[in-house]
Amino acid sequence: MPRKACSVMDERLRFIARLLGGESMSELCREAGISRKTGYKIFDRYKEEGATAIADRSRRAWRYASQLPPELEAMITGLKKNEPHWGARKLRELLVRRPPSARIGDRVLGGSWSRI
Repeated sequence: MPRKACSVMDERLRFIARLLGGESMSELCREAGISRKTGYKIFDRYKEEGATAIADRSRRAWRYASQLPPELEAMITGLKKNEPHWGARKLRELLVRRPPSARIGDRVLGGSWSRI
């Protein structure tokens, strides 16, 4: 007899139902092959947000610390489109030598380039 395919969401719902039915967290986690910490995390999310919280969540970062401001990124891509043979050194020097009113900020190019 072929095995039934079931989604992670179905497994989690079954886990929650059995937990609400009175089974022990340790026993259910052992059967599911997850740690108790993960079991409690699933259960707490369910208690706080309901069945929608059981779905998989994105692991994508909310922000990127080294991401450039959109204005500076647009400036760099514009320069690169006009002069495709220019490298990173030349582009950086052009941005560093801009008058103070045209600069975007101190942390823009990061690290030892803080004199911008």
